[in-house]
Amino acid sequence: MDKTLPRTVADFIGWTERRFGEAGLYFGHGTDNALDEAAWLVGSALQLAPHELDEHLADEPTAAQRDAIRALAQHRIATRRPLAYLLKEAWFAGLKFYVDERVIVPRSLTAEFIQEQFQPWIEIAQVHRILDLCTGSGCMAVALAYAFPGTRVDATDISSDALAVARINVENHGMGERLRLIRSDLFSVLKNERYDLIVTNPPYVARAEMQTLPLEYRHEPALALESGATGLDAIVRILARAPEQLNPGGMLVAEVGNSGVVLQEKFPAVPFTWLTTSSGDESVFLLTREQLQQHQARFAGVL
Repeated sequence: MDKTLPRTVADFIGWTERRFGEAGLYFGHGTDNALDEAAWLVGSALQLAPHELDEHLADEPTAAQRDAIRALAQHRIATRRPLAYLLKEAWFAGLKFYVDERVIVPRSLTAEFIQEQFQPWIEIAQVHRILDLCTGSGCMAVALAYAFPGTRVDATDISSDALAVARINVENHGMGERLRLIRSDLFSVLKNERYDLIVTNPPYVARAEMQTLPLEYRHEPALALESGATGLDAIVRILARAPEQLNPGGMLVAEVGNSGVVLQEKFPAVPFTWLTTSSGDESVFLLTREQLQQHQARFAGVL
């Protein structure tokens, strides 16, 4: 091999990072920068999990692995498809999931709080039934099942295609006995169900904003992204109905991205508790059943 070409795993990560940078790709589907995405691509080509990669940086990939790295990098650049779709994998809350274009790529900031069992806001011993609303790939529901052993988890989505992907992940993680998948438009088929914890990452992109998103987002199902003129259609419906689906002392946790600002402006009297991630982001909020009940008329009034 020409010595000017990449030789080691570390070399190939650097080479891929430079190609990505030159191509002006957008990173927001499992990584947020070219270096991390390059490492993910190279590691996957070598069949290494992210936490295993550091131990192999000095290794020299085989000819087949080198070809796979180059082909994946070129495909990512040429198509602008999220890397997760090319690899048919995504990582969420430290767990590996199957994904394809039937679902958005897992990237919810709620993962950090799931791993912490929503401490100190939730009394863990009081959590027996959990609902993941708008489950998509099922990653959040599976992560919740791991984080809260012994609980029963329901996961709903309006898309039968998304639920087909979620079913793969439920089976891959052996959660079939504890995790039930339900096709439902939000709470529509859950009228008699009550939960101690409802977690949701619903669609929250405003209609006009959809036209400005980077090309990578155009490969994702619009149904899982767009939520009306202001991006609030889904979350307002959830807020209006959630108190009826929660047990006394129950809690709603929701992620609303950039629409959080609009949501606060729409409901200034509502005492949203905004959770801060390790990176400083505040787009995940929680409300208790009692708070939701207190303001239920406000939410219902704008539907």
